[in-house]
Amino acid sequence: MEEQIAELTAKVAELEGAGFASNTIVAELYYYLTIPLMIIIHAGFLAYEMGASRQKNVLASGIKNILAFAFMVPTFFFFGWWIYWAFPTGFSGSAGGWGISGFEYAAFALPWSEFMGPNLADNSTGVFWGAFTLFAATTASIFSGAVIERIQLVGFVILAIVLGSFAWILGAAWGWHADGWLVTALGYHDFGAAGVVHMIAGFFALGVLINLGPRVGKYNPDGSANDLSGHNMPFTITGLMLIIVGFWGFLMGCVIIPGEGWSWSVGDWNTIYGTPMTLSGMSFNILMGFAGGIIGAWVITRDPFWMMSGALGGIISCAAGLDLWWPPAAFAIGFIGGAVMKPAAGLLDRFKLDDAVGAVTVHGTLGLWGVLSVGIFASGYPALQVAEGQEMAYISFGGQLVGAIVMLLLGFVPGYVLSLVLKMCGLLRVSEEAEIAGLDMTKVPAQAYPEGIAVSSTPAE
Repeated sequence: MEEQIAELTAKVAELEGAGFASNTIVAELYYYLTIPLMIIIHAGFLAYEMGASRQKNVLASGIKNILAFAFMVPTFFFFGWWIYWAFPTGFSGSAGGWGISGFEYAAFALPWSEFMGPNLADNSTGVFWGAFTLFAATTASIFSGAVIERIQLVGFVILAIVLGSFAWILGAAWGWHADGWLVTALGYHDFGAAGVVHMIAGFFALGVLINLGPRVGKYNPDGSANDLSGHNMPFTITGLMLIIVGFWGFLMGCVIIPGEGWSWSVGDWNTIYGTPMTLSGMSFNILMGFAGGIIGAWVITRDPFWMMSGALGGIISCAAGLDLWWPPAAFAIGFIGGAVMKPAAGLLDRFKLDDAVGAVTVHGTLGLWGVLSVGIFASGYPALQVAEGQEMAYISFGGQLVGAIVMLLLGFVPGYVLSLVLKMCGLLRVSEEAEIAGLDMTKVPAQAYPEGIAVSSTPAE
């Protein structure tokens, strides 16, 4: 009998070990797949921005977007990743409630750490770093579209590095980490990074636009705006849809799934705060926000560009609470976001702030709406899973408002100050002559359309 019990115990242990190993493999593959999915976002941004550019600036816009992606990889390796783990509780360097932050803990993320090398004992560290690197690259690319057709390449790269490898990741440390002071002290909740990524990027772009100025010919002396349409609207709309495809990978990266090093407790699916969520809930709400945003924009504009922007805006509007919403609520929140986009963009035009693709509106304004909507409709829900002896934090409108202000300032202040310094150094904007001639002719050793663009015409009757 004792032999049978021992044999049974050994089999149970073997099965548990196999199940744990299987969970680990699934977890690692899950995050690994977020990386190529998020790269699709950049295929979308590339198409979106080149299509939204006039023919004379197509390749210059593409080069800028490619470099924004490329520079995020080494800079996030050298210091961005470390910031996320070092600063959740501010600048004291001490660990927070879960003890997974602070200068001592963050030593593993230093570039010379054994965990940041090629011969790791696990398959997950580099994968998790890769997913966060793609978040950084996405943040920089959001800003990229607002400034097309007149920004200097060197100045743009400097701005992109500061946004992607410093500003947004500091916001993530404070509001998108279980030890983050906004989360533990104020109950800030931002599941899909509406504030942490979208608000910071959108308001960073706003700060830059103030110093960059509008494109030549955008505004008339009486203040009215001219339409400087891109050369390829179908390309732009397709790019927006590709961004949405990649957005599924972006939101996958906001989930903690069971497996070694990831899960708060065995068998649970959690948000990055450790609170429970399901992939079903996320799927319902992403699609409902997507549809609500399109319909809201269609009701107001009937314009296919704003309708596809509305799809993205609808998802951003409900992103912060994707783990919380009843699906019809996600639809309504997305609908409101889609409906307010065009009027909000018109407000920028009144102040002669030339946002070429609506990035400030779609990401900044709707990111703000998304963060505040959680405070309006989800107050009282637990904001995070707490450690033993730690006081429970709950979602509140006040906490979401403070978090939104922090994210706005984390974007706007460095964007404005750094772009002002670059402007004073002559590194922000190309010359008027180069802008009028076109950046492809003056800055790029290649032609986008060497045989020209065929234009159909209706024969005279």
